[in-house]
Amino acid sequence: MFHVASAIFWGLVQPFNLAVLLVAASLVATFVHRRRISLSLGLLAFLILGLSGWTTLGALLLHPLENRFQKVDLPPDKVDGIIVLGGGFEGAINLVRGGYELNASGDRLVEAAILARRWPEARLVVSGGSGALILPGEGDADTAPRLLTALGVEPHRIELENRSRDTYENALFSRRLVDPRPGEVWLLVTSAFHMPRAAGAFRQAGFPVVAWPVDYKTTGEERFGLAADNVLDSLRNTTTATREWLGLAAYRLTGRTGELLPAPETVESAPISPQ
Repeated sequence: MFHVASAIFWGLVQPFNLAVLLVAASLVATFVHRRRISLSLGLLAFLILGLSGWTTLGALLLHPLENRFQKVDLPPDKVDGIIVLGGGFEGAINLVRGGYELNASGDRLVEAAILARRWPEARLVVSGGSGALILPGEGDADTAPRLLTALGVEPHRIELENRSRDTYENALFSRRLVDPRPGEVWLLVTSAFHMPRAAGAFRQAGFPVVAWPVDYKTTGEERFGLAADNVLDSLRNTTTATREWLGLAAYRLTGRTGELLPAPETVESAPISPQ
C-alpha cells in the first residue's frame, strides 16, 4: 500500500507534472471567469518551472544529501559483502531487448563490479525488483547478472534479491537473504543523493553497513543563480532532490528510518538486532 500511495503522490507533485496540473487548473479557472485565480495558478506554474529548470535550485537541494556520507578514507582490509541497490537499469528496455541498458544511475552497477574484483572473497548482492505501477520492466536484480558477468564478475558470486519495490524493502529483504553476523563488514553501494535514506532504512532493519556513495549529480560547489547546465539537466536535479527529500520525510513519518537525515556515525555503528 505504501509503495502504491507514494508512487501516485509522486506522480502528482514532481515539479514538471505539478506545473502542468497548475496550468490545466489555470485554464479551467479562466473558463469559469476566475481571472485572479487563473493568473495566480499560471504564475505559480511558471515559478516552479523557472526555478527548477533555469536555476541551480536542484543542485543546492542535492548538496546536503550528497555531502552527508563520504567514502571511507581507508577502505577496510576485509569486506564480507557488497550490496548494490537497484535503480541503474532501463528496465522497460531490457525487458524487451534483453540487454543491460544503463540509466543515469548506472554508476552503481559499474562500481559494484569494481569492488567485487577488489575484494574477490566478498559476497555480492544485487537488491532491486520492479517497482513500476504502469510501465512494465525487468527488475534490476534480474538484469544485473548479464552486466556483471560481462564485466568479469564470476556468476557464482552474484546473489539476487529481486522482490523489493522500494528502499525499505531493499533493506529488509537483503538482511533476510544474507543474514549478516556481528563484526561483518558490508558495503552499501547506491547513489550519493540516495545514501541517507538507504542507510537509514538499513539501520532501521538492523543491518549495519558501510556507505559507499557513487553517482554524484553535483560538484558540491554550486551557488544559487542561473544554471550552467541545460534546462533538462537542471530540471532533473530538482526532480531528483525533491523526490529524495519527500522520501526522507515519508520514511521518517512512517518509521522506516529513525531520523529525517541519518548521519554516518549513527548508521554505520548500528548493532545487528535479532530478527
